[in-house]
Amino acid sequence: MNSQNSYRRIGLIVPSSNVTMETEIPALLQARQNILPDRFTFHSSRMRMKNVSKEELERMDDDSLRCAAELSDAAVEVQAYACLVAIMSRGVGYHKISQQRLYEASVANGNPALTVSSAGALIDSLHAIGAKRVSIICPYMKPLTKMVVDYIESEGIEVRDFIALEIPDNLEVAAQDPNAPAELWKKLDVTGVDAIIASACVQMPSLPSIEKIEKASGIPTISAAVATTYEILNTLKLKPVAPGGGFLLAER
Repeated sequence: MNSQNSYRRIGLIVPSSNVTMETEIPALLQARQNILPDRFTFHSSRMRMKNVSKEELERMDDDSLRCAAELSDAAVEVQAYACLVAIMSRGVGYHKISQQRLYEASVANGNPALTVSSAGALIDSLHAIGAKRVSIICPYMKPLTKMVVDYIESEGIEVRDFIALEIPDNLEVAAQDPNAPAELWKKLDVTGVDAIIASACVQMPSLPSIEKIEKASGIPTISAAVATTYEILNTLKLKPVAPGGGFLLAER
């Protein structure tokens, strides 16, 4: 699996209405292919979800084990769970529980797949860059945004400020201008923050904004998609570098 001509199979566990994870993460890894030899293929399994409410997120999350088994049928090397708020709305530390359950489902199916989640990836990425204080942009309704804030703070990272765009329809979240965060961040209080989270949601597009925000603010800027890409690469024991991914995915 490590020869230069081998493709690394990446599984994506995706809300049925999510159309961004399968564009931004492959875009980063395809850009990486221009500078490094590793090659990737992407394989998705979907969980039903249309509206971003706590009840619908819970029903969707309960279906995630089926997705892990389906991706295991394809013998993916790593599977990435795409919905950050579904994890963070289920209680402190749930990303670890979810990742273990999904991994065990793949083991039971006979093809173990290392497992990451966008929620765990965001937390791990913030710790990796030493971020103690952040400001964030979320598309969620305020009660769900508060759950995300509380979850991040439970992991020892202070949330200085947040924006909640209050968009309940998940397709409408995906329809947001990916350049919008490059202006939205200016409404945040970023005094003393170590990082800006341009999109705490894998569905809300932000990839073209990451390096624009960094250039304008001088502050490391990440998103759920950038963090998930970082975690996928680390899990595959590959250099966590990808053009367009900002500070987190920059060559060190």
